[in-house]
Amino acid sequence: MVLNYIWIFFFLIAFIIGLVRLIFFGDTDIFRLMAEGTFDSAKSSVMDIALPLVGIMSLWLGFMKIGEKAGAVNFLSRIVGPFFSRLFPEVPANHPAIGQMMLNFSANLLGLDNAATPLGLKAMDGLQELNKDSDTASNAQIMFLVLHASGLTILPIAIIAQRAIYHSKDPTDIFIPCIVATYAATLAGLIVVSIKQKINLFDKVVLSWLVGITGFIALLVWYFTAFLNHEQISKFSGVFSNLIYLVIPVLFILGALRKKINVFDAFIEGAKEGFEVSIKIIPYLVGLLVAVSLFRTCGALTYLGDGFKWVFGHFNMDTRFTDVLPIAFIRPLSGSGARALMLDNLKVFGPDSFVGHMSSVLYGTADTTFYIVALYFGAVGIKKTRYTIPAMLIADFVGIVTAILISYLFFG
Repeated sequence: MVLNYIWIFFFLIAFIIGLVRLIFFGDTDIFRLMAEGTFDSAKSSVMDIALPLVGIMSLWLGFMKIGEKAGAVNFLSRIVGPFFSRLFPEVPANHPAIGQMMLNFSANLLGLDNAATPLGLKAMDGLQELNKDSDTASNAQIMFLVLHASGLTILPIAIIAQRAIYHSKDPTDIFIPCIVATYAATLAGLIVVSIKQKINLFDKVVLSWLVGITGFIALLVWYFTAFLNHEQISKFSGVFSNLIYLVIPVLFILGALRKKINVFDAFIEGAKEGFEVSIKIIPYLVGLLVAVSLFRTCGALTYLGDGFKWVFGHFNMDTRFTDVLPIAFIRPLSGSGARALMLDNLKVFGPDSFVGHMSSVLYGTADTTFYIVALYFGAVGIKKTRYTIPAMLIADFVGIVTAILISYLFFG
């Protein structure tokens, strides 16, 4: 229902702003640009997102099927079962969805975006099997999606690569701020959903896992800053993430060989599911991305950023951060749009400027909330999202505020 109102809001606001620009400012091109934007978005949602996703989905769902038959997913379920049974009380202790969610979180953690999406869609499908109301998001699905979208990352490979392309002197210096900001967003999302679902975060098992994860991240940050220079961090990040990307399927294959499973047949069986899922999500992607394109093309995001700069300027505050607010506004709506804004800031202000640094951290913090909701819920036919979007936006907000504050601390 929330997504319905947001979708309507985007169309109506874009149309009203277009009329104002035409009537009062004589902008005769605005409706042409908006119309062209809808055509381009409709085309790109299919040609640039859904169709390329078919290959990635087929590849990783094929690997997942091997992992399932090899027992790897069940093995992961047993390890994280005690922790996940508190966060996802509706999911049986050894249900395959637990291992699938763990694989998805691990892929996100290591910056393996191509693997994270198919693994996450598989996990959502597993949770849908347990959902008693097939068109309404379950508590477990909401918790999973909020944690997934908060995007806890320890290896922001893509952002480091972009900064290197723009000749940053230290492309990895956003490493620690990204970890801190994404962790803050994840923790905020976990707390919000736990309060709503009455999950006891002070349970001994939950608390011990949270303390352990916090300690691990703190130890990792300390090790990188104390023992590695920027060049070594960059090299380690690239090598380690790509190594893990291939280690996962190799371990699945070895496990399958041990159980004398026909590995290739298992892969084909899983890969066939990739095409079906990718086709199913096309209408959701087209509808959402066209609305986002209208909202962006009409200039609403620019006006919003200018309004914040005007407001904060009256309080004699440092308004440098307002130059990156458009990234914060568009990131929940469009990953490619936010990426374009980040790259433009790196080009205009320089990758090692304050705005360049904050743009990089901010882009790495929030996630494409509405795209994720449309993609994941659309894949399993969920129409009633309940409080998913508000919870995700709260996590985004905490991550954005943390990203701004930590950027001032590190680079201001």
